[in-house]
Amino acid sequence: MREEPQILQRADFGALFTALQSRGFTVVGPTVVDQAIVYEELDSVEDLPIGWTDEQDAGRYRLRRRDDEALFGYVVGPQSWKQFFHPPHVKLFGASRDREGALRFESSNEETPRFAFLGARSCELHGMAIQDRVFLGSGYVDSEYAGRRENSFTIAVNCGQAGGTCFCTSMNTGPKVDAGIPHDLALTEILDEERHYFVVTVGSEAGRELLSELPTVPAAGPETRAADELVAKTAREMGRTMNPKGVKELLYQNLEHPRWEELADRCLTCANCTMVCPTCFCTTVEDVTDLTGENAERWRRWDSCFTIDFSYLHGGSVRQSAKSRYRQWLTHKFATWQDQFGSSGCVGCGRCITWCPVGIDVTEEIAAIREEP
Repeated sequence: MREEPQILQRADFGALFTALQSRGFTVVGPTVVDQAIVYEELDSVEDLPIGWTDEQDAGRYRLRRRDDEALFGYVVGPQSWKQFFHPPHVKLFGASRDREGALRFESSNEETPRFAFLGARSCELHGMAIQDRVFLGSGYVDSEYAGRRENSFTIAVNCGQAGGTCFCTSMNTGPKVDAGIPHDLALTEILDEERHYFVVTVGSEAGRELLSELPTVPAAGPETRAADELVAKTAREMGRTMNPKGVKELLYQNLEHPRWEELADRCLTCANCTMVCPTCFCTTVEDVTDLTGENAERWRRWDSCFTIDFSYLHGGSVRQSAKSRYRQWLTHKFATWQDQFGSSGCVGCGRCITWCPVGIDVTEEIAAIREEP
């Protein structure tokens, strides 16, 4: 969907919130909570992480103040947008027994929220597209996911800086929002010596309609060039790189590589990497009852291939060692995912590196397997 970019001044950014809220959307975006930039419901522009940025490396995340008042001057935090499409806890149904002993079943029947997601990065949009294939395009449609996805509006932001653990350029998922990846609007934030503004492009008909209500003007040549140069600079400054060529075959051919033992000595099997990953989707189901035994509920909750119970079959767990569980995760993410869904399961956001307590770096591990005999 190609059309002329528009300019939205920083002073008019509040009009975007007004337009979204008037349509009944709950705006969700980045904000600072407990020394991290997380995604929560926002009431106004003032809730954004104005003037904050993040410093990231393997096993390290810190916030610091910027020298300006950028609204989106950070990279990505510990949360991904999947928590809103694929919530950590979902009630599937409830059952109760009345005084006569008859059972009554009730579905959750919760109203599907209408979220407007503000600040999604290109790698995160690719993560959403991957989850779409998992939950909507793999032969079974998850109704909970479908309802939440259908009722959402997405405003992306092109990255103005690269993080210390980012490698989206290696995965061809960023830092610029591709016109072919689903989104409604895309912003590039520009701060120069005199001005603070956003170059806005349209990604959908709904985005075009909303943009028509905002106080924008057509972008001039210098403004669009400034946006392009900023994103190009970000692409050159990636904190990590990875050679994706032949990774699937590499991992299939090295299931007994000695590097897996070295990883097992470090890995805590804490599941942090799968919890922060924007594409991991594993769940389990549990039943709970009240003390009377007359009411029961069935819940779906996030799980991880790093927990020993996840692969439990009759007689015990299939993957009892840290080695087998880490190998399962990495091989699925970069190899068998391609067989299942036609793409890699990694978007290069770097979260698994940043939030690993012992700093395990997937780009480093794949490079080591590639280089060592």
